[in-house]
Amino acid sequence: MTEFVKLPEEDEAAIHEMSEMAIKIVREHFDPLIGKEQNDYMIALFQTPEAIQKQLEEGYRYYFVKEDGRNLGFLAFYPRGSYMYLSKFYLYSHERGKGYARKMLAFVEEQCEKEGLQGIELNVNRFNQAVDVYLKIGFEIVRLEKNDIGNGFYMDDYVMRKTTA
Repeated sequence: MTEFVKLPEEDEAAIHEMSEMAIKIVREHFDPLIGKEQNDYMIALFQTPEAIQKQLEEGYRYYFVKEDGRNLGFLAFYPRGSYMYLSKFYLYSHERGKGYARKMLAFVEEQCEKEGLQGIELNVNRFNQAVDVYLKIGFEIVRLEKNDIGNGFYMDDYVMRKTTA
């Protein structure tokens, strides 16, 4: 049975566990897509224990995605306006294609409904193969964004939205 285990803001060991998993998954997926140098920079900004702790304090909700006690991946989201902003949605590569992403999305949709939000928004690198997956599961491209994240790097993303309400 797939479980979604919330990351407690005060649990340093769990935050370190989340960071280690996030770094491994993000390196595996994004080094080939955006290059190791930019990915290292982004990992330092978003996936270190300190960065995750700060995000938790800012209202992000991080969850371990588990099956039979083992970590499959993680997700993070928070309400932003009338949508739930899906910031992190990752599985280990060997866990992809097994239906877990659909369960993860259903979990986020449930959270939207509980809070009376209209749906889910996310940013995805416009060259990421995940764009096609998001389109197949009901997301639409709302706009293109190019965000300067510093150090000469940019996030070249589609903003995608799925209405659930």
